[in-house]
Amino acid sequence: MLDRVRAHILVSGKVQGVGYRAATRRMAERLGTDGWVRNLDDGRVEAVLEGNREAVEQLIAWCQRGAPPAMVEDVTVEYGQPEGLTKFEVRR
Repeated sequence: MLDRVRAHILVSGKVQGVGYRAATRRMAERLGTDGWVRNLDDGRVEAVLEGNREAVEQLIAWCQRGAPPAMVEDVTVEYGQPEGLTKFEVRR
């Protein structure tokens, strides 16, 4: 797992109440990416993604669009050291 990376992302726009978290989980599972996603009180969605670099980058690109009817305005990304997450979950 040499090229395993971790990305912490914050997504703003119309991303709550539109199925964004569930769609992110489905895409993460399709790409083989581990981590979690949750809503924040300020209306943004927060996620941590861990996996091989290519899969994480693909998921970040997907998060910049989201699934309809989401309307993503901005995605910020910070990279860090992987912590060994082994599944992807929707957190409350």
